[in-house]
Amino acid sequence: MLDSQRAKRSLVSDLLTYALLVAAILIWAFPVLWVGITSIKPRTEIFTNPPTLVFQPTLDHYREALNARGIVGSIWNSAIVTVASTVLALVLAVPAAYAFARLRFRFKRHLSFYTLFMQMAPPIGLLIPYFFAFNRLRLLDTYLGLIIIYLTFTLPFSVWIMITYFQDVPPELEEAAAVDGASRFGAFLRIVLPQVGGGVAVTAIFAFINAWTEFLYAVVLTGRDTQTATVAIFGFLGASESRWGPFTATGTMIMAPVVVVALVAQKQIVRGLSLGGVKG
Repeated sequence: MLDSQRAKRSLVSDLLTYALLVAAILIWAFPVLWVGITSIKPRTEIFTNPPTLVFQPTLDHYREALNARGIVGSIWNSAIVTVASTVLALVLAVPAAYAFARLRFRFKRHLSFYTLFMQMAPPIGLLIPYFFAFNRLRLLDTYLGLIIIYLTFTLPFSVWIMITYFQDVPPELEEAAAVDGASRFGAFLRIVLPQVGGGVAVTAIFAFINAWTEFLYAVVLTGRDTQTATVAIFGFLGASESRWGPFTATGTMIMAPVVVVALVAQKQIVRGLSLGGVKG
């Protein structure tokens, strides 16, 4: 009798847990699905009330979006800046995180605090100083300027993730390599770095997503030449008329790389996080 009651409680608990998970997924996915569905609706179906779920799909909004001035170029700008900032963040974050995790040096605590501060500082508070500095350096509306700005948040984030991965690698592995005659740099390349490969992949994915979806810096520090997709999409919205069809089509194209990366690399993300890349 007691076992039966425990089994019922366990079943109810499991059902409630799954119900909450499904509800959370639906709440998260609803805006994404709604944008995707709207992007393939005929123009006359977009504003029907109540909304129609059965309609003849069309790609007209995608054609209109791709033919609109600046959209293809802005997507290309986003790709250039995102890939460059992600690669640079990894190149700089991996040795920096290794130094924080393994080495003892002066001002280590101060530097680690500064890295954390850069990660936690609100972008709106840094925007005006960045604008005046970049204006004086003639870096406004340039790829280099935007890449540098993106490094201010992708690099600290990458360093803090990678520090934990390097701390999880047993120092005995490097000591054994040193006994065999390997230098510290050689042990780092041949022993330590392969151990944190999953962490590098997870860090790259998060840096890519953060850079690809960034809006605030891009809208202020770019012009027509380097405008990113997250800024260009608002060209479809106006005071007198808003073209919701191409707007949602462009939004879907912007979301697509993030969704694809997350789906393709979901095993690496879960494995990497479970290994201690991000701890509460």
